[in-house]
Amino acid sequence: MSADDLAARIAAYNPRSDGDLIRRAYAYGDRMHEGQTRHSGEPYFTHPVAVAAILADMRLDDDTIVTALLHDTVEDTRARYTDIAREFGDEIARLVDGVTKLTNLQLTSSESKQAENFRKLFMAMSEDLRVILVKLADRLHNMRTIRWQRPEKQKQKSRETMDIYAPLAGRMGMQWMRDELEDLAFQVLNPDGRRSIIRRFVTLQRETGDVIEKITNDIRHELAKVGIEAEVFGRAKKPYSIWRKMQEKQLSFSRLSDIYGFRVITGTEQECYGVLGAIHQRWKAVPGRFKDYISQPKSNGYRSIHTTVSGRDGKRVEVQIRTREMHEVAEAGVAAHWSYRDGVRAENRFAVDPAQWISQLKERFVEAEGEEFLEHVKLEMYSDQVFCFTPKGDVVKLPKGATPLDYAYGIHTRIGDSCVGAKVDGVRVPLWTRLKNGQSVEIITAEGQRPQSTWLEIVVTGRAKAAIRRSLREENRERYIKLGRELARVAFEHVGKKATDKALATAARQLGLPHAGELLARLGSAEMSARDVVDTLYPDLSRKGEEVAPSRAVLGLAPEQHPRRGTCCQPLPGERIVGITYRGQGVVVHAIDCPQLVAVEDQPDRWIDLHWHSGLHPAVYTVSLGIVLSNDAGVLGRICTLIGEQKANISDLEFVDRKPDFYRLRVDVELRDVEHLHMVMTALEADNDVAELARLRRSGPEAAPREDAGTAPAGGVSGVGPVAAAPVMPG
Repeated sequence: MSADDLAARIAAYNPRSDGDLIRRAYAYGDRMHEGQTRHSGEPYFTHPVAVAAILADMRLDDDTIVTALLHDTVEDTRARYTDIAREFGDEIARLVDGVTKLTNLQLTSSESKQAENFRKLFMAMSEDLRVILVKLADRLHNMRTIRWQRPEKQKQKSRETMDIYAPLAGRMGMQWMRDELEDLAFQVLNPDGRRSIIRRFVTLQRETGDVIEKITNDIRHELAKVGIEAEVFGRAKKPYSIWRKMQEKQLSFSRLSDIYGFRVITGTEQECYGVLGAIHQRWKAVPGRFKDYISQPKSNGYRSIHTTVSGRDGKRVEVQIRTREMHEVAEAGVAAHWSYRDGVRAENRFAVDPAQWISQLKERFVEAEGEEFLEHVKLEMYSDQVFCFTPKGDVVKLPKGATPLDYAYGIHTRIGDSCVGAKVDGVRVPLWTRLKNGQSVEIITAEGQRPQSTWLEIVVTGRAKAAIRRSLREENRERYIKLGRELARVAFEHVGKKATDKALATAARQLGLPHAGELLARLGSAEMSARDVVDTLYPDLSRKGEEVAPSRAVLGLAPEQHPRRGTCCQPLPGERIVGITYRGQGVVVHAIDCPQLVAVEDQPDRWIDLHWHSGLHPAVYTVSLGIVLSNDAGVLGRICTLIGEQKANISDLEFVDRKPDFYRLRVDVELRDVEHLHMVMTALEADNDVAELARLRRSGPEAAPREDAGTAPAGGVSGVGPVAAAPVMPG
């Protein structure tokens, strides 16, 4: 798509669009990505243009479209934040920066890390939801073109899409995007399952004819009889949606009903209920499959009537009924706030304020922490809602699977804490009962009742779990505070400070806690580490206080022995090591898997069992990396910057081989430990211009220490001088 085509597509729904801005952004992005290609071999810039087109189809504003065109420039080209701000203004630069930060989140790591990343995700959403819209469109296009990725990368991205991005799109009200993301991921994760469902569809259509057209005509006929003009659409549900229903209900395809969905778009709210009456008069409604989201809209603004009926030949079909305004919100979700029509932001009374939506969402998670936070975020994004009634007729919204205890805590923490029983529709039920839509719930309370630890297994909402944990914590509060004070004292003394009341109060305030007592209670209950508290007050001192001097780095030597780090394997703190004695050189430290150890394996008297100090090491240990880079302007500078951003210093750099398209080089970097090495290599591997990367380990006679070599300097693990011959590069 050319710049003019994109500008014309935007102008079609927003005649007041700044076409010059769109063209300038297009030209800038094209220039920055010049020479870069995708895995498919296409020019890389086709991707940002495709993302912009997706957002244009959602009728979004100019700033969001420009952000899409530039969203990879800061990460993948020589462009910087200041360049974007100078060319396109602070707001667009801020949006591009937000997308860049989201791209750098590792959303597929451990559960606790994932929880922290979800927090960052919601922080980005709270700053400007358009950042998430660009990221979702970016993921959608990447999934549409995922076949060009390596198989293992396809599976990783598809699982990430299924777990995070698809439910997030659904939670934001963009169900069409959720359906497509899930189906694209399903195609990678279970291609056989998807193909089997498509084959069954083809067989079913061959046996029954075009069921969708027949039922669509039936609905139109019924509406014509009652004089209602409406648009009627029908479709088969997506393969993944059907697969999920088969798994949840443990049914075979042949026994599965409601595999078809129909949508009726009317002119007024009153006509929606007229359509509902006409459909229910013609076909039998399926009990328990009716939801009125017009009278009880979802938090993202979604409004519609859902009903499932036994249609033609007894086949169950789901019918959604809504007005045109409701349909626009149903398609765009929270993004409807930025939609344009005829050059002005569309006035849709059903579109929600994104700031208000985010605020409500954050309220649900504010008390949850760590894995608990992750658990409730996923629950909120995946699950539908259940609407229950108080004895006075007020509506209480709960997630699917909620219990009377969740209901009690949803009303007030005091009612939840003192709950001893519940009545549902007037009948006494166990507290673990799963509530259903439309039920009336009454909570029975008693003075002196306290939450039980078993309640944590019953409730599903974050609010209930947090309240129960808080109550249980308070019961042991005195014991926890005493233990927490001792933990704080030891941690503070470790960096030469005292855990005074003022210091603890300051730390509590910095960590968002009400007072020092709460901080100590959390320390004692292991909900927070003492290291975190010290880092909050003395981040630099905390690290420096634990830094291990090179002279004390290796343990296991006699006082008169001085260690020397071998250049053959360049061992790092964190790796298993062994010492080998050499005449005139003292002890040379080798990694346990060093090839040079083969030469002395028959001389056990020269071997010394060593290990690294467990503290924090300074970044002084040199490691050689072999890198193959694309021979483009600015690539080497960016790679050096990337290494620097990981707090690693380049001590030497040597070009080994030059070719017209690639060149090989050896880079010596100074690192803290093996984890620091992993961070640097991970950052480099993620760069598009790095073709190969390996840690170099020298072999051959020049790498082995000589018996007549000079004496090593005393005190510390020193490096050996320059390598006599250039190393053999990988590949």
